[in-house]
Amino acid sequence: MPINRIALVTGANQGMGKHVARELVSDGVTVFVGSRDLARGEAAALEIGGGAVALQLDVTDAASISSAADRIRETAGRLDLLVNNAAISTTRNDIRDMSQLRASSAPSTVSLDEVRAVWEVNVFGPLAVYQAMLPLLRNSADARIVNVTSALGSLTTMADPAFSFHAAFEPVYAASKSALNAITLSMMIEQETTGIKVNLVSPGFANTALVNFEGTESVQDAAREIVRVARLGPDGASGTFTLWEGVDIPW
Repeated sequence: MPINRIALVTGANQGMGKHVARELVSDGVTVFVGSRDLARGEAAALEIGGGAVALQLDVTDAASISSAADRIRETAGRLDLLVNNAAISTTRNDIRDMSQLRASSAPSTVSLDEVRAVWEVNVFGPLAVYQAMLPLLRNSADARIVNVTSALGSLTTMADPAFSFHAAFEPVYAASKSALNAITLSMMIEQETTGIKVNLVSPGFANTALVNFEGTESVQDAAREIVRVARLGPDGASGTFTLWEGVDIPW
């Protein structure tokens, strides 16, 4: 990976985002650690070490996104890598486990306010950040966008009744990732004739707060494909939708 690269990872104060930031810093990349709560971002950046810079960034707040872009512009003048990682599975604090979460997400009964709130982070957030950071990415000689999705967002996969998680598809988190996939495809098409590369990545089932710590993989293992794609150089592929290691996922 070329040295002196500048990266932004959203939702990087914990979980996979924090791990991705740590891996990139170990490569010599300057990483802006995006965090809705600045204090938590500062704590994460301190733990990651030199090269990590805390950045207040709430992907649902236009003013916060604009201020974050201004900070990167003033500090670095460009952005080489954008990792849209920030995501939530619910806004509720009364959910005990994943089975309860899925039961509460049935399309016939789910709160539309809940759907809107999750989509605000998972769908509109990455699009808003993309729009704000695009001028900075255009200033890079080797720009890449990595959007972090979920295999649950693959409509082809989830529509198969034989798929083990077929019944888990719901309009809150899973469908938000399908929508993110569609928006990422539009980004890929928009950037086809430019030097900006766009990739879509499904991590593993990480044992993080996003899934109430019921994941089956460590954060390190689950994040491997995000890190691999984030490390791609100017000759690396664009327009891909993959899981570890470079295995294509159907849309």
